[in-house]
Amino acid sequence: MHLHTVTPRSGLIWVKQGIQTFWRQPVALTGLFFLFMALVSVLSMLPYLGSALALAVLPAATLGLMVATEQASLGKFPMPTVLMIAFRAGQQRLRAMLILGLVYAGGFLLVMGLSALIDGGGFAKVYLANAPITAELINSSDFQSAMWVATVLYLPLSMLFWHAPALVHWHGVPPLKSLFFSWVACWRNLGAFSVYLLAWAGVFMSGVAVVLAISSALGGADMVAASLVPGALLMAAMFFTSIYFSVRDCFDLPVPGAQTQA
Repeated sequence: MHLHTVTPRSGLIWVKQGIQTFWRQPVALTGLFFLFMALVSVLSMLPYLGSALALAVLPAATLGLMVATEQASLGKFPMPTVLMIAFRAGQQRLRAMLILGLVYAGGFLLVMGLSALIDGGGFAKVYLANAPITAELINSSDFQSAMWVATVLYLPLSMLFWHAPALVHWHGVPPLKSLFFSWVACWRNLGAFSVYLLAWAGVFMSGVAVVLAISSALGGADMVAASLVPGALLMAAMFFTSIYFSVRDCFDLPVPGAQTQA
């Protein structure tokens, strides 16, 4: 396993590769992303530990989307079972992925807990418990401050977990080491990841503008409301498709479909 330092321009290439690969298998990748969202939503609705359980499966589910992208890049049609690949990779990798999930859930809940110190838990309840969003709540200065604090605190957490599921699955790296290597990879390639995120922000804003223009011309406010959410989810699916390429360029991955023994 070797860590590569890439140029900032690589961020644009990852975006382009993600979009191109998505459109090679749009039905499969869209279906998998919606299945991914449905799985997380169903788990989050379970009483008491639902939100924590939904967070804990995110690293494994994200790995499933990466493997699906790998297959789509080879012209294959990824099946729904690919989302469960982390649970079929042997006991050692399964244990490691479960540890990653628990650490991620703990880290995310810590971020939400710190944001709750600012607004009394209003933002956390909206994010974790689907509490109703009101205009008064959104306009609250405490709510906005909590949202920005949570966003800033989430950035280092995402750096820790960006590559970690892939390193556990393809290289058999222990969970804590995978978090360290993921952080180092993101830090050393900060320029590329900055360009990557800025490019995706541009894609999202452009996509929303196009959806709004077309839906407004065709059906007014009702069409806008009906089109905006599916359009945003479609772009989110393309974003998740691009994650695989950012990982592949930062680390040597095995031959597609193979796994490196620990």
